Amino acid sequence: MSRAHVELLTRAGCTICQRVYHRLAELADELDFELSAVDVDAAAAAGDSALRAEFGDRLPVVLLDGREHSYWDVDVERLRADLAPGRAAVDDR
Repeated sequence: MSRAHVELLTRAGCTICQRVYHRLAELADELDFELSAVDVDAAAAAGDSALRAEFGDRLPVVLLDGREHSYWDVDVERLRADLAPGRAAVDDR
């Protein structure tokens, strides 16, 4: 199985986004996932407004393998469960 990817959707100046990113960075080593962040406003300015249109009113948003996992905070318990060895795939919760 390939390594899971967690992506945080953010925007500049968002202190909650910064806090959530730091928490995810701590968890990335422990839970062995790749972490990236995307500023939805910067993406929109570069021509891709889809993320801002869909998620812009709920930032920060945590995506696990491209699917919405949580928003406004990290659901640590659920993230641990979804990244547990032998997980099939992220389900529709």
